[in-house]
Amino acid sequence: MSTFAAEKYFKVKKSMITVTNLAIQFGKKTLYKDVNLKFTSGNIYGVIGANGAGKSTLLRAISGDLEPNKGTVELGAGERLSVLEQDHFKYDDFPVMDTVLMGHQPLWENMKEREALYSKDEMTEEDGNRAAELEEQFAEMNGWEAESNAAQLLQNLGVKETEHNKMMHSLSNNEKVRVMLAKALFGNPDNLLLDEPTNDLDLDTVQWLEEYLSNVEQTVLVVSHDRHFLDAVSTQTVDIDFGKVTVFSGNYSFWYESSQLALRQAQNQRQKAEEKRKELEEFIRRFSANVAKSKQTTSRKKMIEKLNVEEIRPSSRKYPGIIFQMEREPGTQILEVEGLKAVDTDGSVLFDNVNFTIEKGQKTVFLSHNPKAMTALFEIINGNRKADAGEYKWGVTITTAYLPLDNTDFFNSDLNLVDWLLQFGKGNEVMMKSFLGRMLFKDEDVQKKVNVLSGGEKMRCMIARMQLKNANCLILDTPTNHLDLESIQAFNNNLMQYKGNILFASHDHEFINTVANRIIELTPNGTIDKLMTYDDYIYDESIKKQKAGMYNQ
Repeated sequence: MSTFAAEKYFKVKKSMITVTNLAIQFGKKTLYKDVNLKFTSGNIYGVIGANGAGKSTLLRAISGDLEPNKGTVELGAGERLSVLEQDHFKYDDFPVMDTVLMGHQPLWENMKEREALYSKDEMTEEDGNRAAELEEQFAEMNGWEAESNAAQLLQNLGVKETEHNKMMHSLSNNEKVRVMLAKALFGNPDNLLLDEPTNDLDLDTVQWLEEYLSNVEQTVLVVSHDRHFLDAVSTQTVDIDFGKVTVFSGNYSFWYESSQLALRQAQNQRQKAEEKRKELEEFIRRFSANVAKSKQTTSRKKMIEKLNVEEIRPSSRKYPGIIFQMEREPGTQILEVEGLKAVDTDGSVLFDNVNFTIEKGQKTVFLSHNPKAMTALFEIINGNRKADAGEYKWGVTITTAYLPLDNTDFFNSDLNLVDWLLQFGKGNEVMMKSFLGRMLFKDEDVQKKVNVLSGGEKMRCMIARMQLKNANCLILDTPTNHLDLESIQAFNNNLMQYKGNILFASHDHEFINTVANRIIELTPNGTIDKLMTYDDYIYDESIKKQKAGMYNQ
């Protein structure tokens, strides 16, 4: 994927968002109050907080989509704010190109007014004067290059040129997401609000977006559950916790590691205050040195050196207890796959001639340009789908636990959480409540009907179900879907320690890079199979050439 020159597209201009005495309350629940912050140009603010803390609400208040109970939000004079919209059906009656161009509203209004003037049979002198004004404004807003810039954005976000003049309603939801992101990025916005911008993007496109944002000198606020993305782009972290909104220097990893250190110190009652301070100062020094060597570092991240020890404190977040244990040690034969092929419902080949043998201790991530390929493979090796060719064989000592991409069928029931979980393991009601408690379901939650659970709650139930199996091989299809950052972090940490085999697919860069020790990419023309980390894999030039050849045969 080519890198679009963001520095050419974005003119450097000082911008600022000022939040004064902001308070937001829903019913009796106060999310936060007395919020006084300034978000300045050249910074990308990663907004984090537990589910329900008010991350998206803060962005809505800043955008003007939500009226706060108290306080004001102000932009600099003449500044334009752009928002990644979440309504994917809003522009169904418009062409793709027009939808992107609407991202720069002043330019779009200029274009429409010019079009109306020039479509007149006869123009008055007043019309001519107005047309001249519009032409001058059009040129100042870079209007002559607008369509080519919009087309470049769309292509870099994976929307093919053949789609650019289609109506929005004809696109898949995945394609609409990319168009909406192009709309948000288009046209030199002074301030940019991005709520989950990596949702439904493949790993290559996320990497492009990281590089793109690293060149932006405007004011950017971003909410994301993708830890690698937050680390790659954010210069500061906006933490919503304790009913307050606080800005910290550094990225998500710094915030997480420092909050964990502060928590350990808080639990160590015997440690003296001066010892704690020295330990925190040493942590800041070491982290600053590591960041300076990071591939993702920009000069803006040097602000970590300005950190104050007093900024670091424990978080109120709760992390689920995700612990996978093996009942039986696996033998030497894990899984053999030979000549496997899968064809999609439209006749296109998802993968073909897939051959691999999984060895003991391997944690293998499966990649593909088409996410349906990984799901098809997992469904086949779990016996839920018939292969179009080839065969597979599990070792006799292997027990599996499968986390499917679509868990809908599991929750078509009016059972409560305890009775639902009892279906999948040996034990009594007390034991099941314990498992659910580890997954952060409170006493009153366990009596809820499973058919009314949210996406995140369903995923935590599915993870609890998997833990009951004590399997020695885990099969995970996009396991971080619907999970909050705390659940993702806990899940990730345990899989790194897990002694069995793991076969998985994911869009989470950090998850892949810290868990996988083997990469298998499925293509319509065979596989690319490497024993290496994901970072090594994506930056290897010889692999890039190999991939291009296998997808373009």
